[in-house]
Formats: sequence, structure tokens, C-alpha cells
Amino acid sequence: MNNYTLVRPEHLNHHGFLFGGVMLKWVDEFAWLAASKEYRGCKLVTIAMNEIRFTEQVPNGSILRFNIEFCSQGKSSVTYDVNVYSDRPGGEQEVKVFANKITFVRVDSLGHKTPLPPRSEIKAWPEV
Repeated sequence: MNNYTLVRPEHLNHHGFLFGGVMLKWVDEFAWLAASKEYRGCKLVTIAMNEIRFTEQVPNGSILRFNIEFCSQGKSSVTYDVNVYSDRPGGEQEVKVFANKITFVRVDSLGHKTPLPPRSEIKAWPEV
């Protein structure tokens, strides 16, 4: 699944580049959207992200593409690979600016872990 967003002035840090916390918010939000589309009816919450390393500066006006792909499923958790690419203003090709794995766990109404359905039983939302 791909999601896109535009880096605007309110997303910048004091050095004039994308604030890392904003990137993490988007990674969490867009990966949760992908998981929720695949695991309809399941209440999913973020439980973990792998090592967080910012290696590229992202300037204002960049168009970011968040590519989210299923990685693995446990009994009550599911992990996704998230790769973020920047189409910088005036750039001619995307540049990979961030990568991470994010894990969600299914919880019940009391916040206790509960098993996920097997992937073979998943009825994902239809693509439009």
C-alpha cells in the first residue's frame, strides 16, 4: 500500500528540515491504515518500531511516498515493512529517506491481547 503526503512549513524542525517526530507519526498512521485495511474488525494498536535511524534530510516541499508491505504475523501481532521515499522539489527521482518495521497487536475492549485471524481468512477492503 502506498500513501503520500507533502512536507509543509509546519512539519519542519529548527534547522528547516522535516522533524523526525512528524515522520514517525506518519509512519505509525499510514502503517496502521494498511493493517486496518487487511485486518477488518480488529482493534490494532502499535506495540513496537525497530531501530529508528534518520539518515537523510527532507526539505520543505518534498512529496513523500510511504510504501507499507506485510512482513509477518504472530499469534496476536502483525509486522509491516515501511519504506519512505522523497520526491524533492526540483528532483528528478525519488530518494529513500527512511525505513523501519512496525508491529501492531490486536487487543480486545479491555486492552488485552487477542489472537488475529489467520491470513487465509482475511477479507481485506477492496482496492479502488
